[in-house]
Amino acid sequence: MNQDLQVFKFGGASLDSVESIQNVGQILQDMKGQALVIVVSAMGKTTNELEKIVQAHAEQNGEAPALFDAFKRKTFETCLGLFDESHEVFVSLNDALVEIDWVLEEEPHENYDYTYDQIVSVGEMVSSIIVHAYLNQQGLPTQWLDARDVILTDNVYRAGWVQWKETQENANRIVKPMISTEAFVLTQGFIGTTSENFTTTLGREGSDYTAAIFSYCLDAKSMTIWKDVPGVLTGDPRLFDNVSKLDLLSYKEAIEMTYYGAKVIHPKTIKPLQNKHIPLLVKSFIDPQGSGTYISDEVVDNYPPLVAVEKAQALLHISTRDFSFVAEHHMSHLFKVIAEHRLQVNMMQNTAICFSICVNDKDNKVADFSQAIEGQFKVIIDRGLELITVRHYQEKILEELRAEKIVLLEERIRQTVQMVLKDVPVMKRK
Repeated sequence: MNQDLQVFKFGGASLDSVESIQNVGQILQDMKGQALVIVVSAMGKTTNELEKIVQAHAEQNGEAPALFDAFKRKTFETCLGLFDESHEVFVSLNDALVEIDWVLEEEPHENYDYTYDQIVSVGEMVSSIIVHAYLNQQGLPTQWLDARDVILTDNVYRAGWVQWKETQENANRIVKPMISTEAFVLTQGFIGTTSENFTTTLGREGSDYTAAIFSYCLDAKSMTIWKDVPGVLTGDPRLFDNVSKLDLLSYKEAIEMTYYGAKVIHPKTIKPLQNKHIPLLVKSFIDPQGSGTYISDEVVDNYPPLVAVEKAQALLHISTRDFSFVAEHHMSHLFKVIAEHRLQVNMMQNTAICFSICVNDKDNKVADFSQAIEGQFKVIIDRGLELITVRHYQEKILEELRAEKIVLLEERIRQTVQMVLKDVPVMKRK
């Protein structure tokens, strides 16, 4: 383990304005003279804005140029709050933004996910260019690194799988010589590249995972995620009152929580850190001196109930068209198609004649999966659902969560309860 190197990750919320970027610079002043790799996400809601451009281009509805112009104006306004008009950062930004121009000039690509990655990835490039220039302007020497030169993925767009052997070799060859106490290294989250040099992304909110990849490959001393909350909480404060911060968390518990939908950390983040015993800190960029949450090998006893909520869920009930049993060969085929469509299964249950899965209902994945199996199977889909997972549950909490809900599926495994819930329909008065 590199006893000196730390990896910091700053997400979109910490970079969503001129003042926010200045605050990040202030946090990093305390790291001056230390070996540090910084991973940044796209600023604010940039990814959402770029997704609208992708959709408009795919539909050829004429809105893409105006949406892109609005994005450029917003980006340059942010820069003008940080730099003089003559600063070279504006040249670098134009070089990055022209990549979207090139895509929009062409007819829509037959692979929507390919176009998505080429356009949406520019958000991270823009963010890294701005933050890199600002840190240097503030007397914090910082080197810029293209993450695509390091992280190699397979050829699946929007959900690239990291090719670890090649990524490790790239990190050894490119990044390790850059690490010093004289200058930070700053790079982008979320993005990688194929063996043919096409940009891929690692999945929505994947910048945490990027930081974990760098931490693993560089044998970092620790990794820190900077959030707008004081640390890992027992529930989402936007959904629940009286949530509390967890001071300590084990890798195992963190993996369970993120797998079940806790939003504070990307699900793939923990395992690379655990494999090399690299502690993870979750801290607040609003209160940088706060203790945050420390995640490590340490075993923690007596957790309070922890609640994770996944909205926008679909429940698929799959049965054979001839009403025969759902046998082993059926299951084998279904899991193969699930993997091919990168369908994230959050819960499953099978009976003799039906196999039910609860999945994230986003993009067209559910429809594409259903179409792929419709020749052999009948599929009934319930949409607009939420999946609630409670670790270290108490019956009183479960009753409160079920209130005014219909339970479509429930499962209990040791300390964990999962429930797929639907709102009770509101009856209209006659």
